[in-house]
Amino acid sequence: MPVNFALLVTGSVYGSQQSGSAYLFAQALLAKGHAISGVFFYQDGVTNANYLTAPASDECDLHALWCELADKHYVTLHTCIAAAQRRGILDAVTAKEAGKDTFNVHAPFLL
Repeated sequence: MPVNFALLVTGSVYGSQQSGSAYLFAQALLAKGHAISGVFFYQDGVTNANYLTAPASDECDLHALWCELADKHYVTLHTCIAAAQRRGILDAVTAKEAGKDTFNVHAPFLL
């Protein structure tokens, strides 16, 4: 019987294994026929939403993998706005509100 999951990611995009493990867990759930209603990125996990990460060519691009998962399986990627702003993770709206001239978050990640 398929189960609907919601995931919480608190590990940074790089520097720990947490985000990568969460991504692999999400892939395993979907492969078994389960659903994921959403992923919530909290604390250092908000760094997964940073579009400007640029890993070396021989490293996996977790940001791109999360985006692909969201697009392919219609999974929403929610990012804690308070934790994001503290870490310089801004979408167009929050960047404008903060008086910044650039932003580093766009769909499918949502603040």
